[in-house]
Amino acid sequence: MHDVYSTGGSNTAVVLSYSGLYNYLYAAGYRSCFQIYHTSLSLQLFSVLFILIGRIHVYNIEDLFAWSGGLGSRSHEWRIRLYNICFDSSGLRLNYHLGALFGLSSICWSGHLVHVSVPFSRGLDYSLTTLPDPLGLYPMFVGHWAHYTHTCLSFIGGVKSDTASLFMTDIAHHHLSLGVLLIWSCHVYSSISTGFGHRIRDIAFGNGSGSGVSLILASIHLQLSLALIGLSVITSVVAQHTYSLRPYPFLSYDYVTFTALFVHHLWISSILMMGGFAHASIFLVRDYSAATYTSTTDLILRLILNKASIISHLSWVCLFLGFHTLGLYIHNDSVVAFGEPEKQILIEPVFAQVLQCSSGKTLYGLEYVQSVSTTFDSIFLPISSGDLIAHHAIALGLHVTSLICIKGSLDARGSRIMPDKLSYGFGFSCDGPGRGGTCDISAWDAFYLAFFWMLNSSSWILYYFHWKHLTLDTNAAVFNESSSYLNGWFRDYLWFNSSSLIRGYDCLGANDISLWAWLFLAAHLCWATGFMFLISWRGYWQELVDIILFMHLRCPLLYDLWTGGYYTPIALSIVQARFIGLVHFSVGLILTYAPFVISSSS
Repeated sequence: MHDVYSTGGSNTAVVLSYSGLYNYLYAAGYRSCFQIYHTSLSLQLFSVLFILIGRIHVYNIEDLFAWSGGLGSRSHEWRIRLYNICFDSSGLRLNYHLGALFGLSSICWSGHLVHVSVPFSRGLDYSLTTLPDPLGLYPMFVGHWAHYTHTCLSFIGGVKSDTASLFMTDIAHHHLSLGVLLIWSCHVYSSISTGFGHRIRDIAFGNGSGSGVSLILASIHLQLSLALIGLSVITSVVAQHTYSLRPYPFLSYDYVTFTALFVHHLWISSILMMGGFAHASIFLVRDYSAATYTSTTDLILRLILNKASIISHLSWVCLFLGFHTLGLYIHNDSVVAFGEPEKQILIEPVFAQVLQCSSGKTLYGLEYVQSVSTTFDSIFLPISSGDLIAHHAIALGLHVTSLICIKGSLDARGSRIMPDKLSYGFGFSCDGPGRGGTCDISAWDAFYLAFFWMLNSSSWILYYFHWKHLTLDTNAAVFNESSSYLNGWFRDYLWFNSSSLIRGYDCLGANDISLWAWLFLAAHLCWATGFMFLISWRGYWQELVDIILFMHLRCPLLYDLWTGGYYTPIALSIVQARFIGLVHFSVGLILTYAPFVISSSS
């Protein structure tokens, strides 16, 4: 055990990384490097096997029939039809994924927790001959199922006081119940026996979206869009549960780790969601044909026909949030600047406090199980007026991002100012004022603009999360007093917590923050480089640098090395320059915030 969670065989555990991986290994029952090594090797072998098996799903049934037709014989047709039944049937594939893949895996993981993790957490050694319960399966056969709630399958709820995590027996019970439900659900869709279960097309027609199945099967971009959006939602839920309902023991004792995990998952969730909207636009431009369907059977066509009402509703929501939130911030900043902070407009989140009180928040009179030692757990955060205005600012960013993405996707096929946009494709540059101005109206331009709003919105969420938890166990009054006006965020959060990075190198030499200080500066350079491509659309700076390089290569010393046919200075197009600028800006912003979080939290 010491060789995994400590250095040099010491008896004290150490934090080797901020990934939370060791908390997961500890919860899963790993106690030696030997176990970790064999598990890693087994997973690599399984991944190679799954890649080979995944090739089966790549081949479509039409491709196989076309291949068999070239053989000049129909003797292979029955094999292809059998292949279609076993592998390419969507109902059978869903049943298999629900039952065998998700359900059986969940039950197997529950068994691992019961037989390995729970005994290890109680100080027992794992053994195939040692039962997790002294009575074995006897209580199950005689109907005394409640007996297992005390040993291996509990339903306690809440957080364990010493580890500040969910009860391991609760997690095992959850996975067992979920696995049973998923195995039951694997008979929902009809597969080999068409008389048993439901056809996917019938379910879709019953919901008024009969064309959805054929669209999904015919368009790889729509499949990718739905997959990215689904993964984005799942990743966002994981980010929220990282700090509220932690499944891994002792995770909340290390503030840097669970903050880094939240930041990591939030960025992934945001980028995946943007990718989902981008591929939805590409689907509407390249793969969708409105002439094939009617508004009564096609959900996507109904969305396109009613896009005006959808966009207008989102617009007034964004305007309401923007004017009220920014107006409050401007007013509060103004009165604080004039030395009269008592004149701020502070609105208490009464409804949220009532919900917290009914859920058992200690601050409001009721109590819940608190950790024994000092941790950074936050099932219910005490909230104030600064939280209310911060949440409304975050809502503004999320709604504006959604507005731009939805408008760009629904207008990807054509708009009032440019009805023939479909023939221009997903992304195109300005073509001047001849058409009344067609700049910034392609689906790519909407994605480009929404990406900046996504970066800003995610930054606001991270600022709020980080500062709220940073002051939770030290001085919560700092957040309550300074979060109601913008200058408080700039001064007491960003500038104050940057002091450790500023002192990464000082007159006394380097320290443990020096690496993060250099990364902070390097990421700022990457972020600032993006403006060279964003401010001048056609890559003026890139062309200038190329011309300087051209002149140096034309000097007599290097004249013989230069051939004009190899390289000619030319500016980027608008689309290319914006893409390069967006990449520099995004990478710089994300990598700038990472050392800030680690240095200010450690």
